[in-house]
Amino acid sequence: MNSPNNRIRIFDTSLRDGEQSPGFTMSGAQKIAFAHALAELGVDVIEAGFPNSSPADYSAVQTIARDVRGASIAALARCHEGDIEACARALERAESPRIHVFISSSPLHRQYKLNMSREQVIEHAIMGVTLARKHVDDVEFSAEDAFRTERDFLVELFNAAVATGATTLNVPDTVGYATPDEIRELFRYLRANVQGADGVVFSAHCHNDLGLAVANSLAAIEGGARQVECTINGIGERAGNAALEELVMALKVRQGWYGVDTGITTPKLLDTSRLLSRITGIQVQRNKAIVGLNAFAHESGIHQHGMLKNRDTYEIMHPQDVGWPASQLVLGRHSGRAAVADRLRALGHVLDDAQLDLVIAQAKALTHTQHVVSDADLLRLVAGDHGDTGWRIASMSLIDEGQHTRAHVELSDPDGHRVKQDASGDGPIAALFAALAKAAGVDFELESYEVHSMGIGRDARGEANLSARIGGETFSGQGTSRDVLEASAIAWLEVANRLLRSYAMQRVPAFA
Repeated sequence: MNSPNNRIRIFDTSLRDGEQSPGFTMSGAQKIAFAHALAELGVDVIEAGFPNSSPADYSAVQTIARDVRGASIAALARCHEGDIEACARALERAESPRIHVFISSSPLHRQYKLNMSREQVIEHAIMGVTLARKHVDDVEFSAEDAFRTERDFLVELFNAAVATGATTLNVPDTVGYATPDEIRELFRYLRANVQGADGVVFSAHCHNDLGLAVANSLAAIEGGARQVECTINGIGERAGNAALEELVMALKVRQGWYGVDTGITTPKLLDTSRLLSRITGIQVQRNKAIVGLNAFAHESGIHQHGMLKNRDTYEIMHPQDVGWPASQLVLGRHSGRAAVADRLRALGHVLDDAQLDLVIAQAKALTHTQHVVSDADLLRLVAGDHGDTGWRIASMSLIDEGQHTRAHVELSDPDGHRVKQDASGDGPIAALFAALAKAAGVDFELESYEVHSMGIGRDARGEANLSARIGGETFSGQGTSRDVLEASAIAWLEVANRLLRSYAMQRVPAFA
């Protein structure tokens, strides 16, 4: 069992700091669903919101406090009586309530934000902690912009907070200005100089403006922090917060170095990340550590060869540890002979050198028009079917019907016959995909969908990328066109065609 000294509390603020950032706002129902997911993940503290900021936030915090079990529920308050009383009311039915009070402490914030002296800041801090303690036993005190605060004043402020009942002291790098060495030394200084430091938990809250939030959080742990405030996918103000999944796996993979652990159920990390992406509609980048699509994917022939010999050559953790089913040897332009042969063997085909050379050449040719070569593509090449078969767009149109959009599509099927269908949706993309599903007789739930511009000026084109996970396998599609709707339709049909091929060609005869 972990002792208090080697157990790191994970304080998740996705629903407060993360949710208040542009593009990540959630409805009350979405916040409640995500709070349940965080509790199942094993976070120690869920910061559910800022109750006095809006009726919606108050309601969400109140419902989370009532319904979510297994984690402490925290609510944020300025050192204002109204804020703290709102927190207390919202947290009344929480199993383990925490009121998190804060006040700015740096000279810059004191002068321009608060217009307060040092003495006034301390007076407000004392009032805030004292009032919060009248309602709950668990009170966290934060000195906003602590890193840019004079050290002597920060010690004085924290002394006052501890003396009036704070149980956790948060040291935020509010603007992401610190470096790891500075953070580590600051925590050591505070733990050595704050009166009663051994009786409270020091917490790190690092922002990512210089890309150092996780590194700074790890350095804070080395300096004595035993709580880290972070978010799923690193969402948060500006460049975001420390990414929970990266921090937790760094501590797990390098447990021998840090000597600490968390209570996170790491195989749930991927599902939690994807739930947040579905709620917000914002996907993580492909090369995002731990939860990005490329985190355990290998295309380079040199890397694939090493992986086939011993996975430890290029992976420092098991994909299953964070929720991925397995590593992927992605067959693409840079793949080597060993990876193609290994994938064919897994599909039940052992080819001689000449046959393998032919399939590799044909697979490489495919990468001129698509990013990766799927199992279905390989099976089709082995079967000798090199044609560009599948559903194709003959025509499409969309009509705005006020609150809904109606899409009309005409497809050419694999045999050259034409199929027409139409469908309505809440918007053009929803209507288009619904009509395509009806026409092709294929339906799947999208896991991700992104559209962006390629090129500039007159040469600019829209590129659509989407993926669906079906039966443990991910199918992806890409489409490009000057019309982003047409690009989206092409990408959707690429996924549909790959899905159909995988069903139709589970087994094909080997070369004669």
